[in-house]
Amino acid sequence: MRVIRHRGRIALAMMLSATLAAATACAGDDTKSDGGADQKITLNVDDFGTFGYQDLYKQYEAQHPNIKINERNVPKLDDYTPRLQQWIAAGAGAGDVVAIEEGIMVKFKSQPDKFVDLKKYGASSLQGNFIPWKWEGGMSPDGSKLIGLGTDVGSIGLCYRSDLFKKAGLPTDRDAVTKLWPTWDDFIATGKKFTGKVGGDTKFIDSPETYYNTILMQEAGKGSNQTYFDQSNKFVMESNPAVKAAWDETVKMSQAGLANGVQFLSDQWSQALKKDAFATAPCPAWMLGLIKEFGGSGQSGKWDVAGIPGGGGSWGGSWLAVPSQSKHPKEAADLAKFLTSPQGQIGAFKAANNLPSSPQALNDAAVKAFSNPYFNNAPVGKIYGPAATSLKPVYLGADNQEVRQAVEADIRAIAQGKLSPGSGWSKAVSDAKKASGTG
Repeated sequence: MRVIRHRGRIALAMMLSATLAAATACAGDDTKSDGGADQKITLNVDDFGTFGYQDLYKQYEAQHPNIKINERNVPKLDDYTPRLQQWIAAGAGAGDVVAIEEGIMVKFKSQPDKFVDLKKYGASSLQGNFIPWKWEGGMSPDGSKLIGLGTDVGSIGLCYRSDLFKKAGLPTDRDAVTKLWPTWDDFIATGKKFTGKVGGDTKFIDSPETYYNTILMQEAGKGSNQTYFDQSNKFVMESNPAVKAAWDETVKMSQAGLANGVQFLSDQWSQALKKDAFATAPCPAWMLGLIKEFGGSGQSGKWDVAGIPGGGGSWGGSWLAVPSQSKHPKEAADLAKFLTSPQGQIGAFKAANNLPSSPQALNDAAVKAFSNPYFNNAPVGKIYGPAATSLKPVYLGADNQEVRQAVEADIRAIAQGKLSPGSGWSKAVSDAKKASGTG
């Protein structure tokens, strides 16, 4: 699987270089299209991670014989973002439909001229198909253009290996496991018990940065609804208690020996997953698809889903947008509307467990009753669905991803023993300032 991915990346890079060299800028007219009714059109879709669209693509192509869909997936968001930025800035190379994750949405919304106004293609009437804040999140800063249609939201649970918990003498039933950790300190105490029983190469948590980001979004959602930047994009990391609380709790996990220090979604992370090298991972709904994909059939039934310490929260979620450079904006907008429709979101949920941002989809019996056999038949519709409509969006600034990556590097360095907890915070703040261009 890994070799195939690398081949895919190389091939993709070559294809994109050729595209950038050959393409001519075509930004401007939101209503242009050179596709006649009988002309075969290929729509390129750029996304990352696991969106669960394969069956939906086949369905759409069957209903639209003149449309061929070519998905250009990049596994890691951190690899996908700079490519999308390059394509958008160059005015060429981007797909006809592009996925934009919440952490980079502010950056792209600041360039509304680079995207078509989906309201011009019949999306104005679709507002009721989305949770209000998800719809608003797709609007341009001045509210005049609809840049993106919501795909999913990131309600958080916690995935755990029931077989490893049994080995450690811990409860394995998901309700009993949830009761182990009302708070993150309780979670750390459970991790110490686990480590005392299992030990060896198996750590309690997957990666310190996944827990850091989870706690950060939880804490931000409880108070300021912001992380590194305020609504005016002023850098506020040092004064935002949500950031420091997430940092301190994660450092405690590393000091307790619960973390192995691998980078999330790196080759080391996927190998650790396959080799039983960690027992828990924060699980926004979209994480279920990643664990299944990287864990493979050998771990089917060994994972389960419990409640997250510290209450609920949200991490992740995306929109689909149509760059103004697309030669087929009408057809691309129609595809984006189909994929983000209530039925499209139900299909994506069944395929990859990406939690719908559509109230109709969330209330659909197929979602409510859905259980995931890979996760010991966990009732994921019941676990994730009820909290989705009460989630509050957290503001993420235009330079969120650059700052996040800088802070994550320092939180990993502590887990790896390369940075002392005592000096880690000041270094993280300094590195974050540099990444944001404020220091």
